[in-house]
Amino acid sequence: MKKAFGLMSLVIAGIFSFGAMAADMKIGVVDMQKALQTVEAGKTAKAQLEKEFNSKKKELQAEENSIKKLGDEFKKQSLVMNDEARAKKQGEIQERIMKFQEVTTRAQMEIQQKEQELTKPIVTRIRNIISELAKQKGYAIILEKNENTVLFSQDKDELTSEVISIYNKNPKG
Repeated sequence: MKKAFGLMSLVIAGIFSFGAMAADMKIGVVDMQKALQTVEAGKTAKAQLEKEFNSKKKELQAEENSIKKLGDEFKKQSLVMNDEARAKKQGEIQERIMKFQEVTTRAQMEIQQKEQELTKPIVTRIRNIISELAKQKGYAIILEKNENTVLFSQDKDELTSEVISIYNKNPKG
């Protein structure tokens, strides 16, 4: 009985000491997506990506329209074509569709790769700023704020604007 009481006392003491420790712990939050989109380098990267994306999109839309036009023409002409000519034309259209899908997939991968290439140094710099801020202000933990992870935080612990300001003051790092 004394052992059980002693063990229970230890557990209770541990809970209270952890609670006291947690009360002293400062936790901050940063909205990384907002920071990335708001810093000047992020805006520049986004504009460059949009320019490249729109260029590729125009090329892809032109090819897609061309394929649709071929398909429409084929439908009209297929009734008067013999089986061999119809099969040949169908094969040509299918081949063009497959090439279009390959080009589309490759373009998507290129855009994703370019996005990573442009944003990686910005994200790295933002993380370094966050780390320095945490040390300077005594934060034990900085969490990424988005609707899926942080449901509530005090305004005083929201560091996004400060991170953006520090980044923009010295864009070269």
